[in-house]
Amino acid sequence: MLSSQQEIHIQQAYASLQQALSWYDGFRRHWNHPSDPELQAAVRKDLQALKGALEKLEQNIIRIAAFGLVSRGKSAVINALIGQKLLDTGPLHGVTQWPKSVRWVPPGGKVQVEFIDTPGLNEIEGETRANIAKEVAYQADLILFVVAGDITRTEYEALEKLQHSQKPLILVFNKIDLYPDQDYQEIYQQLRATKTDNQNPIFSPEEIVMVAAEPQPILVKIKYPDGKVTEEWEKPSPQIEELRKKILTVLNQEGRSLLSLNVLMQAKEAEENIAKKTLKIRHKEAETIIWNFTKSKAIAVAINPIAFLDIIGGMITDLALIRALARLYGLPITSYEAGKLWEKILISSGGLLLGELSTLLILGIGKSIFAAVSFFESPAALMTYGSTATMQGLIAGYYAYIVGKAAQEYLEKGCSWSPVGPSTIIQNIINDVDSRTLIYRLQKKL
Repeated sequence: MLSSQQEIHIQQAYASLQQALSWYDGFRRHWNHPSDPELQAAVRKDLQALKGALEKLEQNIIRIAAFGLVSRGKSAVINALIGQKLLDTGPLHGVTQWPKSVRWVPPGGKVQVEFIDTPGLNEIEGETRANIAKEVAYQADLILFVVAGDITRTEYEALEKLQHSQKPLILVFNKIDLYPDQDYQEIYQQLRATKTDNQNPIFSPEEIVMVAAEPQPILVKIKYPDGKVTEEWEKPSPQIEELRKKILTVLNQEGRSLLSLNVLMQAKEAEENIAKKTLKIRHKEAETIIWNFTKSKAIAVAINPIAFLDIIGGMITDLALIRALARLYGLPITSYEAGKLWEKILISSGGLLLGELSTLLILGIGKSIFAAVSFFESPAALMTYGSTATMQGLIAGYYAYIVGKAAQEYLEKGCSWSPVGPSTIIQNIINDVDSRTLIYRLQKKL
């Protein structure tokens, strides 16, 4: 991926986060609706998540997390990549008890990498293990899953859960020095053949790398000039270059795009949480607004004798209802966006609202005719006018209620779908990436 494309992705992500923070931290977010201490307390953590996402973007740090079972060599892999033994390794069961991180500045120095070493997935039991894995995966931009042979059932289940985090993943087959060439090549083929429950391969060949991060010492004979021969244990150099090259390629081709995607996904989750909590806390006020617009639209359409104005007035009322709900919830939505949302509701209703427009037009024309006749010719026409107007008002009110409830469902997504919202920018980045990147392959899988 070209550097200029990655810079555009960073700028788009930055603009999206800046808009979200300026809006959700804004004093006038809820317009004239009074502030709610309960709501402020409920969304505080999500606002902190938005700020944390922006800070991560500004620091330009790409986080790479290593996962795997106990004694698969996660710490050794990170040490070998960095070229220093910063993390403890050893034969004891589960040397790493809690997540640890170390920094690495790759050649070129354009970005910083933070490697996160995690406890063995089978070392910490129950809810604690699940929470650690979830939190680390949430923060990571790239995941290294370290195995040391055939994938076990526990590893397979962990892989499936990590895939749901929607983060690119590289499978690191470590300790190949313990296998004869033929054996580890057979294991490699088995790893390639590993499939999900829906029979799709979990990994492409480009996502599997074989390494020996901390090779076992080997006994070598040393012959001295005087003819004396001794045997000594020698520790071979790590076989890590293929993985280091893979990571450097990823950082160069899509590193900043990975960073942008991750912070946008965090922002999307935070904004949706804010919207859901706001909708829940302000549910009663929203119901009052919807019913008030429902009654107003029903009465206005019923008493109006001009068919064309029924249609225009009904649309204006629907748009005003959407704007009123957005203001109550404190969600950013312009008149243009309210119109686009109304169009989405119209399309997704399966023709329901289109039927309303047709019905209002037909009844409105009939009502207009009866209105003209009733005042000049026939009292019976006045009765017919009244019943037609009542029916038309009830239909208009019913559809206003549907628009209000549908708008709530859309607004529950916050502003993530707006022109600079995280969902929109995420889709832009995905559409922009090269087919050879991890981002592209990840989205194809998902």
